[in-house]
Amino acid sequence: MSENGKNQIDPASQALCHRVTELRKKNKQTLDQLAAASGVSRSMLSQIERGQANPTLAVTFRIAQAFGITIGELVDQPWASSTIEIVHGDDANNLFRSDDEVQIRTLSPLHMEKNIEFYEIRIAPNASLDSAPHYEGTKELLTVTAGSCVVHSGDSQCKLSAGDSAHYRGDLNHTIANSGDGELLCYLVVTST
Repeated sequence: MSENGKNQIDPASQALCHRVTELRKKNKQTLDQLAAASGVSRSMLSQIERGQANPTLAVTFRIAQAFGITIGELVDQPWASSTIEIVHGDDANNLFRSDDEVQIRTLSPLHMEKNIEFYEIRIAPNASLDSAPHYEGTKELLTVTAGSCVVHSGDSQCKLSAGDSAHYRGDLNHTIANSGDGELLCYLVVTST
């Protein structure tokens, strides 16, 4: 207790209070939307944002999960995580899709905020990766390193060869189709505003 009789909020809870508010506003979420996404009650979230609650580890974990980040990133403490993060090429958890036609491997850390994603894509001859529209404002940057492809985004299309890049809207129906005789190898960066 402090001298005036009120509970003292520790520095980690204070950091959490500001970080939850910041992330919620950045993601344009209401308290009700964050409550639905995290499973934490609206009143508890409100108390956390006002610095009037010291949440349990389980509550903090659920809030972090709702934002797609780790607890360390949520409290934003420099000692909470290493400055280098490795995504191992042989880690099966990084395979987003793997079948006879398409292999998509995530190159960005899985917990990274959802406003940027980085993938390695391999597409077999005569196969394509067809995608429904992503959230409004989503853009994709595709770079071909081996093979050739045709990219469709809405009513637009272009042909790319090794070394070429295309930047296009991902908030429309879009397709990456292998147009060559061999495997298509490309790298895709997806950004959203």
